[in-house]
Amino acid sequence: MNNRSDTSSTLVRLDEYRAPAWRVSQVELTFDLGIDTTEVTSRLHLQRDPAQDAPLRLDGEGLELLSISLDGQALDERAWRYVDNVLEVDDARDGSVLETRVCLRPAANTALEGLYLSGPRERGFLLTQCEAEGFRHITFFPDRPDVLASYKVTLCADRDRFPVLLAGGNPDGHGELEGGRHWARFVDPHPKPSYLFALVAGRLQKIERDYVTSSGRAVKLVIWAEPDAIGQCGYAMDALERSMRWDEDTYGREYDLDVFHVVATHDFNMGAMENKGLNIFNAKYLLADPDSSTDDEYRAVEAVVAHEYFHNWSGNRVTCRDWFQLSLKEGLTVFREQQFSADMNSSALKRIEDVALLRRAQFPEDAGPLAHPVRPAQYSEINNFYTATVYEKGSELVRMVAGRLGREGFRRGMDRYFARNDGRAATLEDFLGALGDANGIDLMPYLAWYAQAGTPRLSARGHYDAAHRTYTLTLSQHTPPTPHQSHKQPLPIPVKLGLFDRAGGMLPLHLTADSAETSGATERVVVLDRAEQVFVFQQVNDAPVPSLLRGFSAPVILECTYEPADLALLLRHDPDGFNRWEAGQQLAARAYDNLREGDGTGALDAWCEALEALFNDSAMDEALLADLLTPPGEIELAERERQVDPSHVHALRQQLQEQLALRIGQQALQRRYEALVSHTSVQLDARSQARRRLKRRVLELLARIDPWTAHAQATLQYDNAPSMTDRLAALSVLVRGNASQAHAALAHFRERYADNPLAMDKWFSVQTQLPGELVIERVHALEGDAAFTLKNPNRVNSLFGAWARNNPDGFHRTDGSGYQLLAERLTQLDALNPQIAARMATAFNGWQRLEPSRRALARTAIESVAAHVGLSRNLNEIVQSMLHG
Repeated sequence: MNNRSDTSSTLVRLDEYRAPAWRVSQVELTFDLGIDTTEVTSRLHLQRDPAQDAPLRLDGEGLELLSISLDGQALDERAWRYVDNVLEVDDARDGSVLETRVCLRPAANTALEGLYLSGPRERGFLLTQCEAEGFRHITFFPDRPDVLASYKVTLCADRDRFPVLLAGGNPDGHGELEGGRHWARFVDPHPKPSYLFALVAGRLQKIERDYVTSSGRAVKLVIWAEPDAIGQCGYAMDALERSMRWDEDTYGREYDLDVFHVVATHDFNMGAMENKGLNIFNAKYLLADPDSSTDDEYRAVEAVVAHEYFHNWSGNRVTCRDWFQLSLKEGLTVFREQQFSADMNSSALKRIEDVALLRRAQFPEDAGPLAHPVRPAQYSEINNFYTATVYEKGSELVRMVAGRLGREGFRRGMDRYFARNDGRAATLEDFLGALGDANGIDLMPYLAWYAQAGTPRLSARGHYDAAHRTYTLTLSQHTPPTPHQSHKQPLPIPVKLGLFDRAGGMLPLHLTADSAETSGATERVVVLDRAEQVFVFQQVNDAPVPSLLRGFSAPVILECTYEPADLALLLRHDPDGFNRWEAGQQLAARAYDNLREGDGTGALDAWCEALEALFNDSAMDEALLADLLTPPGEIELAERERQVDPSHVHALRQQLQEQLALRIGQQALQRRYEALVSHTSVQLDARSQARRRLKRRVLELLARIDPWTAHAQATLQYDNAPSMTDRLAALSVLVRGNASQAHAALAHFRERYADNPLAMDKWFSVQTQLPGELVIERVHALEGDAAFTLKNPNRVNSLFGAWARNNPDGFHRTDGSGYQLLAERLTQLDALNPQIAARMATAFNGWQRLEPSRRALARTAIESVAAHVGLSRNLNEIVQSMLHG
């Protein structure tokens, strides 16, 4: 397969969308599977749009065309042309059947797009990845999501080398062939776009379970993995069953095929793929056991299994008209996944986790040269738009609408959406229209959120009038300019709020113009849909403390003139777990400002005092306490700087944690740690996970004020750890502290998990968190480890991704060597896997805000990538946006 792309391709624009001139009603595919060569025979039943007079044009990249016929007649070479990845065929008509036979080379396909080999030649297996435009690497087809067809797929292969043959849809027969070969056929009765096509062939083992839907339909659930990993699939099976039941109960959506296959692979560009009836998973989101998986990874497995299953309706049965609508399936499904995870675990902790990710990944994207709307107006390479903006911000937009409609109203709207669009390729207008129609509400103003890049800044000012017992809240909004969008319009921003008295109690809300029925609740939502609006609350006996954006009701940056005492009050008393955490984050950020500016310690004292009290409160939820004790990360704190010096940000955050640890006190921390150690277990119940979470945080704080003792305790914890959660937490403390004990622990980990790819990814990642100047030498050394390869996306992310994205102090070295190393690896990686190279390049996002010396060095490194001859379209688009966006 040709893994290179033309960097000069034209832009695809939303406003130039046209319905396809040719559709396909039925696809018949026959695969003669082999590792070095695979032949694919395709029969396309064509439908022509009578309103368009365009020749038949089919997408096809890197295909060796062996034969072509139309309506049973072989075509003369003058009747077709295959130029610039497009096959054009003359004389096709409505109802014609086009048959082609092509040759693929799976083992040579390092881009992991289309059909490729996962694992080493002697024991690996074949599989496909077709989203977004991978199907054109398999056969000629109008490879766009608004062409929906039914599929009949026959797989033929050597039985010994490929004993398991799988494709999407329902099984429709199997049998023997001559020469030790066999075949299997699958039929999908539901029309689907080509990006949902999938096949798997190889030596795999399975676990299976019978499932009965709410209406009584029998479904066979099957999870497949390589023999050494099948024992780690039980938790994913449980999560799948929970997901299916939840979707039936919450949305009334049942699974619609007779069998549901899930396959794990260690070679995958994405997290997982929702192919109809044959989900393919990156193994890191499917395999789990206590010895090799952390609590966070267990929750990630549950969430991703749910996400891909929920796509069966929000993505498969109702798909996207075009890739500009990508968030219609991804943002919506992330929201559904987040709802599920909140119901399965702690809703407050889940909300904290989701918002923390948004701020860490999406807010910087919105503030840099890669900023783009949730529904972009144009793109060059669609794979570059699988971003936090489309996924995480897209989910927040759905959450805003769901909050506007309420639980029952949103369910009513989703029922209308699925009913109207089942079997169709839909748009965001279809989504908002269905939800609005079902509730008698015009939701089209929310389309502005999808079209406008950038994170709005919500300003709040409060004024208390003691004479009239009124509290006036003035809300205003402003969105800074972003590349290609200098003018921003006001957006509808739902603000969930409450008011607190000085004792920490919530006040009844009497908003001017309220009816008697709506007045008096302690929480409500007001909508800011203009540049500025005023809201007046009556019958307020004393100056209140506002609790704004409760539950993070809109994806904005809140700017409010809170006093430190106000934030401390919310941190101590707000019953909304998210807003309690949010008050602590704001207070910690103010404390950071105290340290940076040396202008007093008001916020620092208030933050430490409040957390000391919560630390000693026996009624505090331990998992929430762990999060409250964690200040904003370096990426979030850097947003407070006009010119970013990552080393200075790192030092100030370390100082912030040291001050907190000193305030709580070494003895109190030590007692708490010992108590938590006494309850060590491997159970996955909420209480056990909470204790492990807090134990790690307490050990980290101890390491800030007494590293010698903390490192000795971390070594003991590592040696006695019954689970990966405790083992990795201890190892992290040793590595981050550059402890003398770290070397032996790392060597032990390397030997113990040498044959476990996912555990080895952790071994690489944890070492990239070495502080400051030390890490780049470690990264160089790890590149030379026998277990490292640029060909595996997980391994690349575990080394270069973890270093460049999660260790700003270590990546942004003053001599620019970090930038130079990443730039060199990007060009090497681009020759193998352009998608992964492009994603890795986003580590340079925000380079323009660095202090002048680092900024110049970063620019030089980015320019060196841009000047490299033969860059893929993927990487070229990213670096050009970095330089000129």
